Parts: sequence; C-alpha cells; structure tokens
Amino acid sequence: MTPPGATPPQVFTDALVVTQDAQRRVVRADVRVDGGRFSHVGPRAPREGAEVVDAHAFALVPGFVNAHTHVAMTPLRAIADDRDLAGFLETLFAVDAHRTEEDVAAGARAGIAEMLLSGTTSFLDLYYFEDAIARAAEELGIRAFLGWAVLDPELTTQRGRPVDNAAAFVGRWQNHPLVTPLVAPQGVYVCGQDTWLAAREVAERHRTFCHFHLSETRREVSEHQAKTGRRPADWLAEIGFFAPGMVAAHAVWLTNHEIDVLAKGGVGIAHCASSNMKLASGGVAPIVELRSAGARVGLGTDSVASNNSLSLLREMHVAGLAQKNHRWDAAALSAQELLDLATVDGAALLGRSADLGSIEVGKQADFSLVHLEHPTLVPARPEAIVSHLAYSASEEAVDSVYVAGQPVVRGRRLVRAEWASIRAGAERAAAALWASRPAPTESKT
Repeated sequence: MTPPGATPPQVFTDALVVTQDAQRRVVRADVRVDGGRFSHVGPRAPREGAEVVDAHAFALVPGFVNAHTHVAMTPLRAIADDRDLAGFLETLFAVDAHRTEEDVAAGARAGIAEMLLSGTTSFLDLYYFEDAIARAAEELGIRAFLGWAVLDPELTTQRGRPVDNAAAFVGRWQNHPLVTPLVAPQGVYVCGQDTWLAAREVAERHRTFCHFHLSETRREVSEHQAKTGRRPADWLAEIGFFAPGMVAAHAVWLTNHEIDVLAKGGVGIAHCASSNMKLASGGVAPIVELRSAGARVGLGTDSVASNNSLSLLREMHVAGLAQKNHRWDAAALSAQELLDLATVDGAALLGRSADLGSIEVGKQADFSLVHLEHPTLVPARPEAIVSHLAYSASEEAVDSVYVAGQPVVRGRRLVRAEWASIRAGAERAAAALWASRPAPTESKT
C-alpha cells in the first residue's frame, strides 16, 4: 500500500522512450515510477498499485538541464537589448542596485515556470538573494543548483562580505532534496585573487562546487591579461583556484593550452550560444575542442536579459547551427550530441550522472511527456525524434513534466501554482525595475 500523502506508483504505457542510456536507445516501452525513481523501462511494466497513464501519443524524454542562468532576471527581459556586454552590464548593474528580495522571488517564480513549461527539470543559477530563488524552486518543484554571487567586497551592493553571505546560504540549504547550494564567483573583472581562493575554500569546506563566468569576451581576456600578464583561465589555474567539479560559463575566448588546462583540471563548461551571439561576444566557443579534450560540456541559456529565452529546445537548435556554420561542417554537433548536452552531459556537469539525465532504472524520475501529434514533431518516427527535439520541437509540444516522479506540469498547466499569479508578480517587479534603468550610453567593443 502507498502511505497516506505519498505519490502512488505510476506506469506510463507504450511511450516512445528517448532513454539517453549508454546505447542512446529510442524504444516503444512502458515506464514505471516508484518512490520518485524509475523502476522499470521496457515491455509490459507491472501495474499493481499504480496509476496507469496511456502514453502512446507521447515521447517520454529526460528532463533538460539548464547549465547556466540567472533565473530571477525574468522581469528584465529586453531591458538592455542590442548592446555589447559592456553596455549590457552597465544597465544591469545599475538596475541590480535597486533589486529587493521580493522582486527577486517574483522573477525567479516566472523564470522557473518558463523553464518547467519547456521541459527543463534542473538548472544551475548564479545570482544573489538565492534564498528567495531556493524557496521559489521548492514551491514550483524544480531541481535547483544555486550559486550565491561572490565578488570583491568593495565592488558589491550586497550587505556584508559576499563570500560570507555565500557560506551562510550554503549552510542553510545543504541536504535539501531539490536545492543544491554552491558558491559563485562572478568573474575576473570583479574578483581578485583573495576572493577567488576564499570562494574555493568555502566550496571545499561545505563539499559543494563553484560556478563562475570565464572568458566570455575578448575585452575581458585582454584587460585581464594587461593587468596580470595572464589570460583568465591560465591565471586561475596558476593561483590554485581550479578543482574538479567546478563549472565555468561561456568559455568563448580560450587558447588550446587553456582548453587542456580546463579539461585536465576537471572544470566543466556551460555553453551559452544564444547569449554569446546576441551580445556579439565574437568568435564561437570551442565546444568541439573542449569535448575532444575530455571536458564536460552542458548547455545554458544565460538570463532572459541576454538570450531572451530560457528554452533548451531553442538553445539546442541555436548551438548546433552556430557550430556547423562556423566550421563549414554540417556534421559538427549532431542532433544526438545536442540532446546529450541538454541531458546526460548536463547531469555530468553537475556531478549527478548517477541519478539524472536519462531514463534508466534507479535514476530520479525527472522527465517530460512531449506530444507526438504536435506539428513540429511530424513525422513522429522513432528514428526522427532526436532530430526533432534538437532542431524543430516547439515548447508548446511539452505537455507534462515530472520531477522526482511528482507532476509539476500537466496539460501545459503548472501544477503547484497559477501562472496568472506568477505573471502578475513579475509584472509588478518589472514596473519598478524598468523605472530605475539608466539612460543608455554608447558602448565600445
């Protein structure tokens, strides 16, 4: 018998299962979920005591992993469009000074809703007021890896020393079933050596990891090289910051030596193709070379202020086209590789390969039901489904989403909250924040 209040076992029958297992099998199968984990993937699952769902019209797909975002920035979508990173950050830093924990919570709820409705079940975040984001994640039921932003004390608008704030945040949320707290040095442009090493020490003490921006633009690299005599990745390696399990976002401007340093150091990369192209970061991130060197790579959307979307369906499409076009190679980052980046590779990036990223017995039941009858998935053939997910599937095709076996989206409606209320909160936050934005100044690349 199922204990009172617990979710009964579920069996999804005759689904087109995109397993993302080691063989990358796509099979017609039953999938059973017990206690939040997959207990059967194959023919004729046992039905005893289970809620049975006819899934014949659906693809059952692993939940996507968004490997880099700032989810609370949803009210700032379009606030700094069509500017390079320097001009973009000028506006964002000015507006950030006016943010409150309440409007961060409102933005986080809206961003999490957007991700869930497009099939994302885990995300890696970098921001402050992360307690508010953690509560929003807990409320809506998403799996959240939350990095408290750390920078030099003289450069922050935070109250108190940022690295101490991060340590306190990590202590408050350790061992939560959905929230993994971590430490997030902003980047070399606002963090000196002492801050980087203090962030690493906090992460080591609490057995978590660091997430940070790295070599996003040529200007960032050249200014740091002029200041220190070293490129950012080389400098961070030399000061002893890097450690296995860390995740760097962007990593666009890297030398071959830096690629080797990151791969050998066990530092993963969150690739943010749409954001990098929209901000005109220049060049194309060396994703193929990073993967060839053995680095773990996942896909991130970045924030809606620079993307302007939190959809990993869209991000797969853009990332693939950018690499193919840049390399004059239609085979670069294949559809299967793109889906890997959004699922199993994203799980590996977070150190969660053992229980996330694929539909396999024993793993957490984080998945989506994607409607095969949607126009963007025609023809609904097993040999075409991976291509459809990487290149054509619309967010509107995502019908239902489950995290740890719990439904968080059903029939394209959030289960745990009303979208109308979430939207109203985000609009109220946006009204105040947009009123505080400075007049744009001409930025230089």
